[in-house]
Amino acid sequence: MFWLSTSTVVRLRDQLRAAGRRGAFSVAAEPGRSTPDDVDALEAEYGPLCEAMYLMMSADGEVAPQEREVLSGAMRNLSGNALDGELVEKLLERAEAHAEEQGRDSRLRQVIESLSHDKARAEVAFVLAAAIAFADDTIADEENEMLDTLAEGLGIDESRADELLDAVEKDLSGSQE
Repeated sequence: MFWLSTSTVVRLRDQLRAAGRRGAFSVAAEPGRSTPDDVDALEAEYGPLCEAMYLMMSADGEVAPQEREVLSGAMRNLSGNALDGELVEKLLERAEAHAEEQGRDSRLRQVIESLSHDKARAEVAFVLAAAIAFADDTIADEENEMLDTLAEGLGIDESRADELLDAVEKDLSGSQE
């Protein structure tokens, strides 16, 4: 089982939570004017990452407001603000519907399959899932198990997980100077 550096992930969580609280609409398009094609294109690009975070935040059966803020901030940061609050909500609704229709385990396998072909995206998904796990200041056993399953499926061993989180901590330290 992974033992994550709490201070690193807490700092990442706090930065993403703050980004998630900043304005719900930060995309150039007008709020409420996204088309189904927009959502489909954004889901193709960001859906697997969003769904990995959704599966983490719902692993314990509860979705805390802090988890939603971290996910929203992560999606906004990843997309360079291309995803506004409305589009993030649509991606979350799709992730939730997929999990309900196909089952969480099936969706997790599909997300892992989707992300495993791109090492960088796989590692981003792992780090963001860790941030989601820490979002509500409590890591449930189900969240720990989910993180282990995600890491194993994505080919991230404990040593690499530590490297990733150390790199995040270094980046966060540099951004606060």
